[in-house]
Amino acid sequence: MIQLKRSFAIFLAASMLFATGCASTKTHESTGEYIDDTTITTKVKAAIFNEPSLKVFQINVETYKSVVQLTGFVNSNTEITTATSVARSVKGVESVKNDIRLK
Repeated sequence: MIQLKRSFAIFLAASMLFATGCASTKTHESTGEYIDDTTITTKVKAAIFNEPSLKVFQINVETYKSVVQLTGFVNSNTEITTATSVARSVKGVESVKNDIRLK
């Protein structure tokens, strides 16, 4: 009986440590948030790729806690505006930080 209680206590402590390790903090994403951000990044890249007026290879996309950051170089202000609106239209994007520059 004592061994069973000890085993249960060890299992409970290990479970709590595991759950705490997967939680997010101000500077680190949880595992679920990381997967969500990866999905958002992929969807934004695909949306930019499907926009004929944009060249996807000139625009970099990164996501952290559902905030998309666009960087890179384009040829016109119209392309900057289009990239921002395309990124905002993707489901799950909370905001867009646009750091795209003109060539």
